[in-house]
Amino acid sequence: MINQGFEFNLYFIRHGESESNATPGIAAGSNYDAPMTERGHRQALALGQRFKREGVAFERIYSSSLIRAVQTTEGMLNGMGLSHVKFTRVDQIIERQIPAWRGRLASDVITPEVLLMSAAMGKWFQPADGESFRAVERRASNWLEDELLFNPAWSERPGSHRIAVIGHGHTLRCLFHYIMGFDHGMIERVQIDNTSVSRFRFGRNGWVVNSLNDASHTYDIGDVNRERADAQATA
Repeated sequence: MINQGFEFNLYFIRHGESESNATPGIAAGSNYDAPMTERGHRQALALGQRFKREGVAFERIYSSSLIRAVQTTEGMLNGMGLSHVKFTRVDQIIERQIPAWRGRLASDVITPEVLLMSAAMGKWFQPADGESFRAVERRASNWLEDELLFNPAWSERPGSHRIAVIGHGHTLRCLFHYIMGFDHGMIERVQIDNTSVSRFRFGRNGWVVNSLNDASHTYDIGDVNRERADAQATA
């Protein structure tokens, strides 16, 4: 057994809607460091207000270093009434990078040949000049293990530690694959909505899944996440 006497309660959070998210039909945003939209800011604030209502407090907060994740973290903290709280920006948990696809239509770059290669190679498939899912999983999970899971400094701090990690859709999917070990064909099938919360616990017996893709805090602001949830419920 590992991590005797202490455990982590990890809240993995996707950033709020970005300008790239709001542009339909593109394979990757033309601006890899795209900021949030106005709706994204509302989502982040609603997330923080939810945590405040629920009495959620984080011992540490880590954000991807990309601006949309940083803005989400700042908005979340504002909603919690904790705008003064500092957080750590992490390069290793930025979104999957495919420079050659930026600003291009998905129909132009995700061709039948690309789909066949992706299906055959799975998480090892490297699109154009970009990262494979395996490369994203490796950089993100290595950071998670070194910073938290197997960091010996934590063994001197018994108890339960609540940690927030604010990242991106593909990167979080890759981390969930690392955590849960599902077939790599499912990586792109895991729904991760903007500012959704996915909760996991890591302790002496390893991983426990508490919840996935909970974006209910956005439903009262007329958010597309609610529209998607309603559509899935009636499909």
